[in-house]
Amino acid sequence: MSLADAVLVIIWVGMSAYGVFGGADFGAGIWDLIAGGPERGARVRALLERAIGPVWEANHVWLIFVLVYLWTAFPEPFVAIATTMFIPLTLAAFGIIFRGSAFAFRKWADTLSRRRLSGAAFAGASVLTPFFLGTVAGGVASGRVPLGNAAGDAITSWLNPTSLLGGVLAVVASAYLAAVLVCRDADAEGSTDLAEYFRRRASVTGVIAGVAALAGVFVLRIDAPALFDGLTSARGIPILAVSAIAGSVSLLLLSKRLYSVARGYAALATVTVLWGWGVSQYPYLLGGQATVDAFAAPQAVLIGLVIAFAAAVLLVIPSLIWLFSLTQRGVLSEAGSSDSESSQALLGRLDSTTPR
Repeated sequence: MSLADAVLVIIWVGMSAYGVFGGADFGAGIWDLIAGGPERGARVRALLERAIGPVWEANHVWLIFVLVYLWTAFPEPFVAIATTMFIPLTLAAFGIIFRGSAFAFRKWADTLSRRRLSGAAFAGASVLTPFFLGTVAGGVASGRVPLGNAAGDAITSWLNPTSLLGGVLAVVASAYLAAVLVCRDADAEGSTDLAEYFRRRASVTGVIAGVAALAGVFVLRIDAPALFDGLTSARGIPILAVSAIAGSVSLLLLSKRLYSVARGYAALATVTVLWGWGVSQYPYLLGGQATVDAFAAPQAVLIGLVIAFAAAVLLVIPSLIWLFSLTQRGVLSEAGSSDSESSQALLGRLDSTTPR
């Protein structure tokens, strides 16, 4: 393995982390969107806020990490992707901004109408953002991003069958991950009805994801034959098999209400899809163009990136693990629920004093 290969593996590790943690974060917003009205969906939304509230901003660390490393290690392919895919990337960036601000504003909104508006913005952006990111992945994987500054078509590069498949899979996978993760949180709190609520939805979403992935094989065979050949090669098939088995096992564990174990298999099913794409496309960065070694940055830059990653493993990763640990043990959620109760009380007082 060359140094450029090692950096590419590091980038894929970051993509995997964002796929799991960021995906579950977006998925919580998707379930927020269809939770129902203010009264019927109140408990569902409160559980989702407790689940993602303390850590939702930390998830985007992985996206920033991937973008910075890709830009630094493989500058020419990065420029090609960023300039050809500027429309979906810009829309995804706006989605992240609107989603983050709406989540914060909804918590402290002083009227019911503003709370609803912020909630709609948060939930809508939670659907659109992973969709646009998925279209980017589909466009790159199907070879629609040529080398050069804005050398590809600004529309068809991300509006094509493979990109739309990537967008749909990103949304469905995010919803599935979130539902599985929240099952465990609801069960830990003793809210068995909410655990059942999300267990049923996770089961249905998992089946939809499996059907979409299976149908996607035929889409790739017609629209992206090079990617299809890579996925069905001796390198790609074992990884996709692991993904299919992990997804099936997670559904089985959900049926047995073994939520903690099901989370790991659901995450594995998602991660292996990403690695199947990477392995099937290797050694190319842009679908048949730009090999890893030929378009990598100088050795000194790559060494610096490896050293920076080692430092992150020693400093940042333990901090994130500690953050997630505190959240899972309820240390942070108690403070968050207290703030939420104060916000609800303030909203109630304002509503009671509003002239009818």
